Amino acid sequence: MKKRKILVLNGPNLNMLGVREPEIYGRRTYRDLVGTIEAYAKERGAFVTVFQSNSEAVLVTKIQRALGIYDGIILNPAAYTHTSVALLDAIKAVAIPTVEVHLSDVSEREEFRQVSYVRLAAVKTIMGLGFDGYLRAMDFLLDDVLWDDGGDA
Repeated sequence: MKKRKILVLNGPNLNMLGVREPEIYGRRTYRDLVGTIEAYAKERGAFVTVFQSNSEAVLVTKIQRALGIYDGIILNPAAYTHTSVALLDAIKAVAIPTVEVHLSDVSEREEFRQVSYVRLAAVKTIMGLGFDGYLRAMDFLLDDVLWDDGGDA
């Protein structure tokens, strides 16, 4: 079976995990998140690249450059969830299956957080599971979207 390649993108302020609003996001750090994702990908036999940026333009460019390289994307757009048509358009342009992930349950938060442009192009949204949301997103991509019964190694 072909080793699947997954790009994990994290938006603004996720680099501040452990410091930023620990009552919402917990005390585990961004480094902890990356380690959790990388270890799980190895366990699942997938290749993963994890990247974080506070810049919308950089995230759009990463999505565009994923075309032809990655089989799936896990995206936590953070604050750009509610504002970025550019991220939506980039996801639509590359047509790579994308799972939207949020550490907190945004449906339980402020009214402005109820809008998600990214969700319009995502194959699934997972929220409120903390770090485990990324692992469930990886499972969904590997088991439900990208699986095959053979192919190149």
